Amino acid sequence: MSDLPSAVLFSCTMNSVRSPMAEGILKHLHGHKIYVDSAGVRKGEIDGFVIEVMDEIGIEISKHNSKTFDDLEDDSFDIVISLSPEAQHKAVEMTRVMACEVEFWNTFDPTIIEGSREIRLDAYRQVRDQLMAKIKTRFPIEAASHV
Repeated sequence: MSDLPSAVLFSCTMNSVRSPMAEGILKHLHGHKIYVDSAGVRKGEIDGFVIEVMDEIGIEISKHNSKTFDDLEDDSFDIVISLSPEAQHKAVEMTRVMACEVEFWNTFDPTIIEGSREIRLDAYRQVRDQLMAKIKTRFPIEAASHV
């Protein structure tokens, strides 16, 4: 079982949907064992549907402050996980001079779904659940107990 990284950055286009979800999930699963942050290529505001679907699974992220790569206080990450193609380009550019692993998890953007409130919430839930499954696989709980 591989050891957990000490610092992970999730990135997406606006740091308002996918990366805050991923940040909240990893913090929820591993607490203070891993430093977790998120950033966007551009700054957006936290999406209300994100707050709602994360609250459904007991993860509070309403106080999330969206930020860009330039706003990061720390850039000493072991892994940068990009959730959108635009963020992947930015992450590769940022890590060119860093000893840092970059992973690309191309993640669907639920904001493009139109329809009723319930149809839109279902799209957000699918993204949340996919991120949860991927994060549990990539950062297994068992690895934390072997540290």
